[in-house]
Amino acid sequence: MSSWPADWLVPDWPAPGRVKACVTTRAGGVSRPPFDSFNLGDHVEDDSLSVSVNRQHLQAAIGCSPAWLRQVHGMQVAAADAEQIAEADASYTAETGVACAVLTADCLPVLFCDRAGTRVAAAHAGWRGLAGGVLEATVQAMALPSEQLLAWLGPAIGPAAFEVGAEVREAFVSTHPQAAAAFAPSLNRGRFMADIYALARIRLAACGVMAVYGGGLCTVSDPRFYSYRRAARTGRFASLVWLV
Repeated sequence: MSSWPADWLVPDWPAPGRVKACVTTRAGGVSRPPFDSFNLGDHVEDDSLSVSVNRQHLQAAIGCSPAWLRQVHGMQVAAADAEQIAEADASYTAETGVACAVLTADCLPVLFCDRAGTRVAAAHAGWRGLAGGVLEATVQAMALPSEQLLAWLGPAIGPAAFEVGAEVREAFVSTHPQAAAAFAPSLNRGRFMADIYALARIRLAACGVMAVYGGGLCTVSDPRFYSYRRAARTGRFASLVWLV
């Protein structure tokens, strides 16, 4: 396996040796502004050749093929397939040679593995998918006891930047009353500041996944990452997990 750039993130979680994971950053690619430079999203009006080159560099760096998804902010989970692009917001695999991958620019990427290192998964959790149950669906698709699973929360919009309306708060609190603690009143009347990391931990705990790591990296304030809220015309970074 090739080494990847030093500025990519490696999840800090007690994953077994067969499990590898990383999060890319904006640096090191060929895309021009405003997508500079390592944009991996092919749906953001970046030059298609630049995206292709960036994706080839990624594949060479990790030593396996990412299974890209057509993400729609839903709850569908697909088996990871590097040859066909599924319309889904999460994927899983027990095979080597393919990486579960999600693209984000403020939404929450969540990586999964089991303690024995036999299966991995990646989920894209915007607030709609998170409220709708994409994490629960991913856990179910892994078909393992939830106490055997480890989850890692990647870079996402932080609670100081994630202002939402009352309808978003209600979408979470209506099914998990304890989610009220993840919302603080905004300075703007009738609005709330949401902690997407806390919301994800609540949803994971509710389905039995207690070993949850990561969290706390804000894409809006950290220039290493793309952020749709900071600049609507921007690229996407990838969070990936795979077996070797």
